[in-house]
Amino acid sequence: MPVSEMHMKYQLSHLGRFGMAKAKLLSAVVAALSLIAAATSPALAQEKLVGTYGEVRSVLSFKVSETALQKFVPAGWELSASGTGPSKGANLNLVLIDALTTQGPDGKPENGPRIAALVFPARKTGTDATVPMVFAGFTSSANYVPGAYGVFELAKTTIVRTARTDPEGKSGADESWDFRVDDNTGVSVQLQFAHAPSARTKRETRVYSAKTPDLYRIYRIEEALDVVRSTETGIDRVQRVTFKIRGSNIAQLFDGSEKLVSITSIPWYTRQVFLPSGGTQ
Repeated sequence: MPVSEMHMKYQLSHLGRFGMAKAKLLSAVVAALSLIAAATSPALAQEKLVGTYGEVRSVLSFKVSETALQKFVPAGWELSASGTGPSKGANLNLVLIDALTTQGPDGKPENGPRIAALVFPARKTGTDATVPMVFAGFTSSANYVPGAYGVFELAKTTIVRTARTDPEGKSGADESWDFRVDDNTGVSVQLQFAHAPSARTKRETRVYSAKTPDLYRIYRIEEALDVVRSTETGIDRVQRVTFKIRGSNIAQLFDGSEKLVSITSIPWYTRQVFLPSGGTQ
């Protein structure tokens, strides 16, 4: 109960000397406050928790042919390449996800997927808000095919991540991510980089599906971001990077003309995922 409402009710219980008229007036005020509280309460009560995830992520941000990428953009939406920051100019993100912990909406542990998601920043035509839109990807788990965004293919997945710290306290990582549908379809990335201190941040975002653009999920995120390479800022702590991204529908995006704009290591990433009121996936 709001403090103001409790105070009002306390007053009502001690109103004998003020008369019934004032008592009725204060009762009306209490009722009005209750209605306002109900009307302005957050939408959280109407959202549906999907799950809670603890992950390690690496993100490669590219600038690819806008003409080729435009073919994946649904009607009523437009590309919205990053305009600022270390990924300035990037219009496509390859998000590599290793799920360490997964809990269902009831809090019980579940087997988490490994995912390579292809995402572009987009905005609904006539609006200013840029959001991530998932348009293709691969996953290790059959339970996530085609997944909430309707775009994932099942792939045999191998992930190897090695953390290292030298006697001087400098830390880094070696990573190998391999998602293979067959010899002609999949994602393969190898990274070696040095870490730098990173701060914890919190944010909330809505993640959309390019296949079903009316569908979105709400992510409430805590993460530690470490930009290990950025052509915009001149940061480069990457010793090795190779990548191959193959597939009949995405090969046109990675024809050799793509430019790697930034690489971000996210050594810890937690998120709660919600469906909006009325959401069903």
